[in-house]
Amino acid sequence: MNVLRHLQPAQEDCGSREEWTLLFWTSLAVIVPVILTLWCSAQRSKRKTYMKDFFRKSKHGWHYTDLFNKPTYCCVCSQHILHGAFCDCCGVCADEQCLRRADRSLQCKEIMAPSRPDGAMEHRWVRGNVPLASYCAACKQQCGTQPKLCDFRCVWCQATVHDDCMDSLADADVCDLGEFHSLIIPPHYLHYVNKLRRLSGWTPVLVLANTRSGNNMGEVLLGEFRTLLNPVQVFDLSELPPSKALQLCTLLPPGSVRVLVCGGDGTVGWVLDAIDEMKLKGQDPFIPRVTILPLGTGNDLSNTLGWGAGYAGEIPVEQVLRNILDAEVVKMDRWKVQVASKGSYFRKPKVLSMNNYFSVGPDALMALNFHAHREKTPSFFSSRIINKAVYFLYGTKDCLVQECKDLDKRIELELDGERVALPSLEGIIVCNIGYWGGGCRLWDGMGDEPCPPTRLDDGLLEVMGVFGSFHCAQIQVKLANPVRLGQAHTVRLVLKSSKMPMQVDGEPWAQGPCTITITHKTQVLMLYHSAEQTDDDEDESRAREAAVHLH
Repeated sequence: MNVLRHLQPAQEDCGSREEWTLLFWTSLAVIVPVILTLWCSAQRSKRKTYMKDFFRKSKHGWHYTDLFNKPTYCCVCSQHILHGAFCDCCGVCADEQCLRRADRSLQCKEIMAPSRPDGAMEHRWVRGNVPLASYCAACKQQCGTQPKLCDFRCVWCQATVHDDCMDSLADADVCDLGEFHSLIIPPHYLHYVNKLRRLSGWTPVLVLANTRSGNNMGEVLLGEFRTLLNPVQVFDLSELPPSKALQLCTLLPPGSVRVLVCGGDGTVGWVLDAIDEMKLKGQDPFIPRVTILPLGTGNDLSNTLGWGAGYAGEIPVEQVLRNILDAEVVKMDRWKVQVASKGSYFRKPKVLSMNNYFSVGPDALMALNFHAHREKTPSFFSSRIINKAVYFLYGTKDCLVQECKDLDKRIELELDGERVALPSLEGIIVCNIGYWGGGCRLWDGMGDEPCPPTRLDDGLLEVMGVFGSFHCAQIQVKLANPVRLGQAHTVRLVLKSSKMPMQVDGEPWAQGPCTITITHKTQVLMLYHSAEQTDDDEDESRAREAAVHLH
């Protein structure tokens, strides 16, 4: 019995050790694959981001594929590849290791090139990966039959030729553009057009109209501008995005193109984002100057640049074009707003571009309510007067409810790394431009207190606080001043608890605990109309002084 009593605990210990061993190896078998999967996913995401950024900056039309649909060889190292990138313009293929070298050393299909003195066009040969069932232009035998990088294809006429037959090809240097010659715009034609760009004093304008802005005014403007200008200069942004429309700038004199944006501040931001894409592609010499014909509600950027708070046909489009001819070129700062949500460690921060202002508090709440109702019944919000009336109703409601009270207890503010003590506020507004809230000069307030001057190109943001919706209304009718918190190159806000309404350039959203960082992004060239077109006649002299500062 004593022996049995001693054996029983030993068996229990042995069984317990086996259970723990089994649990350990089971956990390991589960955790290790999960960790490996997460690591692989993170690496893939990182690689995908890098490739996307690389492709965007390249002059090739690169696309990545996990599996080529036919035997493919790298045009740099000549090795057989299963996955990699290919250019959909010239047909060059490369694996990941050779991609950067291929981008540097292998020229893409030129959209503009001179012809020979005799007017003939030369072939543009690319070696390897010729189409299946293609035949040599010299010996008429099938090309691409060897399991290696071999033979040539012309990217224009699509002719193919064996490596050994290249020297014997009749008229080897003359390309007739092939079967579809009547459908192709020859690169030498665009080169000839490019010579015409050297006309002195020529400043062509491109019109980009948002037909969804301004109670159908965009449709009317499209017709009027097409009558006065070449129709190829006039674009409907509901049919063609600005990134594609602006490519016409590359065929016009560098530094001479002016772009007229017919729409609201959101449309202007869309066009300016497309201009940033041009910079990434190395098209800086062709960057246009941007001007605005304000449609819709708000239009604070247009007001700041002297183009008025809204266009409803009060002046003919001929006068609009004359004003563009007389406008001055100024620089304007653009800013990057990075929103990092609390607890989202594996999620990329939300990144937005800012031209006008960022705000958290009552004005963002009004914008959020307005946008929510406009999404439900867009036909009701077709008039500027109705839109302002709806904003007024939401502002009146917030005066009673005060949804954003005690903001100073929920948020921390840093200006250029220095913590700022906040009074009892309901809202914080960060401005890049002079106007805010549909025509109010927020930083100036009543104009009875001295305050630091503001400029569009000084790399500084003006940061202000408001006590609530009623305080906002008082500022707009010049009965109160904002709480001027300071000017800064970098602004950082930390929302510690609860959800708060936020907006960037009139685009609102509800945001939970997060960190918002606003930093300088770039500068753009805008056109300033020195003849005052804003709602504030008494600000005319100030606007002229601003124009002097901008230069």
